Amino acid sequence: MTVRVEISVDSIAGVLAAVRAGADRVELCAAAAEGGLTPSAGLIERAVALAGDRVEVHVLVRPRPGGFHYAPEELAVMRRDVVLAGECGAAGVVVGALDNAGRVDRECAGLVAAAGGLPVTFHRAIDVAEDSVRALEDVAALGFARVLTSGRRRSVLDGLGLVRELVERADGRVAVMACGGVRAGNARRVLDATGVRDLHAAPRRPAGAAGAGAVSFAGVGAPAGSDRFDTDEDEAAELCQVTRNSAV
Repeated sequence: MTVRVEISVDSIAGVLAAVRAGADRVELCAAAAEGGLTPSAGLIERAVALAGDRVEVHVLVRPRPGGFHYAPEELAVMRRDVVLAGECGAAGVVVGALDNAGRVDRECAGLVAAAGGLPVTFHRAIDVAEDSVRALEDVAALGFARVLTSGRRRSVLDGLGLVRELVERADGRVAVMACGGVRAGNARRVLDATGVRDLHAAPRRPAGAAGAGAVSFAGVGAPAGSDRFDTDEDEAAELCQVTRNSAV
């Protein structure tokens, strides 16, 4: 089976890096330092144009930082953003919402419907759901194409057992994509230990030059001398090469 690599990017430079690296998909977002937010229509359209038919662009729809319990008004915004992503040419969307009890919000059915047949990924909200196994069943029933998980751990290397359980329970009804520190050096271990055939990574490195003076617009966590992070093309390319060699 073919192993597919998805690279999370939040800029045009990131899209181009992922294309050159040989990624199968990009998860396009804004504000990666905030965990990712919904990108603008302009960014989506340009990303789709640059990716062409070589790389699929899947758009993250997340209206604000923080948890995944959304007010009705926020869900309405999300549904509209899902529609707009499709209109801008996205190949898929990435969403997720939980209710007050920590279960998959039934309003996710409306998000899937708004995608108009495009594949929809349920993101790492599954890792903070009340019960990830139950959440998987709900996600499958609602028609999601895949779920993104690190096995409820910051690093997927610490969550391999749960990821494997989710793959087995999914039984082909929904694809399970592993994330959380996935890199070329551990990709083979993740694939062998879990049975996933989709890997998600966000390799980043400092970029830009911080301006001088008392006023700074540097991104969250950017080290001295830099003003932001951008996709690490070399890391992405190495991961893609390793997975090509791992295809079975």
